[in-house]
Amino acid sequence: MTDTDRSSTGTLVLPVLRSPNAVALPEMVVTVALESSEARAAADAASDDQVLLVPVLEGSFARVGALATIENRGTLPNGTPALTLRVTDRAVLGAAHAGTGDALSVGATVVADTTTDETAALATRYRALAGALIDEIGGGRWKAALPDTEHPGALADTIAYWPELSFEQRLELLEAVDVDDRLRLAIGWAERALQELHLARSVRDEVNESIERDQREAVLRRQLAAIRKELGDDDGGVLDDYRARLDGLEVPGPARSAIAKEIDRLERTGEQSQEGQWIRGWLDSVFEVPWGERSDDHLDLVAARAVLDGDHTGLDDVKDRVIEHLAVRKLQRERGVDREAGRRANAILTLVGPPGVGKTSLGQSVADALGRRFVRLALGGIRDEAEIRGHRRTYVGARPGRLVRALVEAGTMNPVILLDEIDKIGADHRGDPSAALLEVLDPAQNHSFRDHYLEFELDLSDVVFVATANQLETIPAALLDRVEVIRLDGYTDAEKGVIARDHILPRLRARMGLAEDEVVIEDAAIDRVVGEWTREAGVRSLERQLDKLLRKAATSLATGARPAPVTIGADDLVASLGKPAPRDDLTARAGGPGVATGLAVTGAGGDVLFVETSVTDGDEGLLLTGQLGDVMKESGEIARSYLRANAERLGLAGLDRRLHVHFPSGAVPKDGPSAGITMTTALASLLSGRPVRPEVAMTGEISLQGKVLPIGGVKQKLLAAHRAGITTVIIPARNEIDLDDVPADVREALDVHLVEDISDVLDLALAAA
Repeated sequence: MTDTDRSSTGTLVLPVLRSPNAVALPEMVVTVALESSEARAAADAASDDQVLLVPVLEGSFARVGALATIENRGTLPNGTPALTLRVTDRAVLGAAHAGTGDALSVGATVVADTTTDETAALATRYRALAGALIDEIGGGRWKAALPDTEHPGALADTIAYWPELSFEQRLELLEAVDVDDRLRLAIGWAERALQELHLARSVRDEVNESIERDQREAVLRRQLAAIRKELGDDDGGVLDDYRARLDGLEVPGPARSAIAKEIDRLERTGEQSQEGQWIRGWLDSVFEVPWGERSDDHLDLVAARAVLDGDHTGLDDVKDRVIEHLAVRKLQRERGVDREAGRRANAILTLVGPPGVGKTSLGQSVADALGRRFVRLALGGIRDEAEIRGHRRTYVGARPGRLVRALVEAGTMNPVILLDEIDKIGADHRGDPSAALLEVLDPAQNHSFRDHYLEFELDLSDVVFVATANQLETIPAALLDRVEVIRLDGYTDAEKGVIARDHILPRLRARMGLAEDEVVIEDAAIDRVVGEWTREAGVRSLERQLDKLLRKAATSLATGARPAPVTIGADDLVASLGKPAPRDDLTARAGGPGVATGLAVTGAGGDVLFVETSVTDGDEGLLLTGQLGDVMKESGEIARSYLRANAERLGLAGLDRRLHVHFPSGAVPKDGPSAGITMTTALASLLSGRPVRPEVAMTGEISLQGKVLPIGGVKQKLLAAHRAGITTVIIPARNEIDLDDVPADVREALDVHLVEDISDVLDLALAAA
């Protein structure tokens, strides 16, 4: 039995010619090159001159092939043997059969086209659509084949002449053995093609109309300009003014090209159109940027240090960092070191400390020391990223971001910009401003800062950025990694007295118009105000109290109630300021068992906190109150676990009852591990009956083995202990290095104990039973 014989199931067994790149349909005549041994073997096996053309998609045979008759065997010009085939029918592929040699043979069932009652209507619809499409594109072979094709199935196959039809679509057409389905496919493709052509024509017509209108307007504007020139009414115009201003600016190449392009757009658009108004607004904003304007740095290091010392007392870390910056710039200039343009390695200083320590005013002092302009950007509460990067020009009312406006306000390209309250930036659905600052505060990237409104790059690498924050915890880690943190931990009482005499009082007298000898505040009065009316890390409250004293003295002078000079002594303060701020009685607060004094750092600086404990009947467990964070709650559980494990050695009883640990000031959120030894000491005091010595305060993290681990904020905590009248402080031994940052007078006034184990803490803190 030959390959074209019928099998026992009634199907034809035919040799297969693979067709990987084309789909042949009935009524087509195609030429197939026999490039492979398999193809040549299939041609040789076709003894009845019948083969099966099967499309191949992604290595797999199609479900339906094309039954074809060999009309001619020949050779291509390149010598490759080839067949000329006429496709007669569709054939559904069946099982594979053993072929001759390399030939592959499969069973195939020839499909006859059948019609339904709907077929005629579908054929009429398709013929109309195909005719319309042919009129649009010029049909070629499609135009010749369409009128002569009567059978609905063959009519649907003519859609294959549409040149935009993909291989997958042609394959889908071949596999549509149902005539109605085939017609629906052809109708859908023809309708989509017509819609695309009509849309393209509409867009093309609209574009042509717009171009013609623009050309007409351009010609009319040139004629109008010529008429004005003849009338002597030509004053250069706005466009000439823009071009002249551009020629006179030191603008980088990309920015200059963008500006020139917008001026040309304005000329084509016309000044009176809405788009022209937008372009003019953009150009006005661009020309407000102080291109090429720079302040010359003052490189006299002695004079710069004098400026910083004159404006601020203490803060040596910040002053040293500014002088280091000036020293590097001085050496670069003297030795001709050419820093790579646009990549200046300027550190971003971030001043972190409690309110009132002089972070914001220090930014002005840095600018004065450098000889640069100063601009302050208040970032607290900003939630819109566009405030930093600017708005897109497509928005109504769009404008540049705050950084560009800061350059305009400064009038130079290298000012000192203070980013105030960087830790209080918010984020919502409008964006995350802190993410926009990542590029600004990265010295390796800010040479190419792009404002959304300007739409070209600005070099901010020569700007000195100084940021301020009250706490580091709320600053995103990625942003914190880009800045150099300098901590300002607050002032001692002695430093506050110096600040009051040298800075605050002269400034307040000048503001009120008072001469220095008209109102005299004695040193003893200043010291008493510092010690009894203020207990903050900064000096804002101190300034308010001194302002109140001077205002009352000025009132006395203005009304004639007292002649000049008005002298204010320590005994006069209650009459002017009222009663002093009440102090915590440490002896009363920590007088009994179960109460310990701890040290903490808040957004307002160092602070003293108390830990109170009690034991009640009920289920065994630990209750923690006082609006505590998860870390502090975990420290309480660690303290309880350690005491349970060492209860016998420490002589503790009652750990099987319900323990309650409370931190007063419950409205203030608290978190962190540094209260671990304080909670352990308070519980040990409660369960042993030994009170904690009232003059002792402590800070440190505890481990399950009873080790005292290091913590942060030692300087702020010791300053708070000193202000509160505490004389003995317990800190982790590994924090000994931090004592170098504590002022000498505070270290001398405090008895600081360095401990490594909680047993040492209990020995030092607990009084005898």
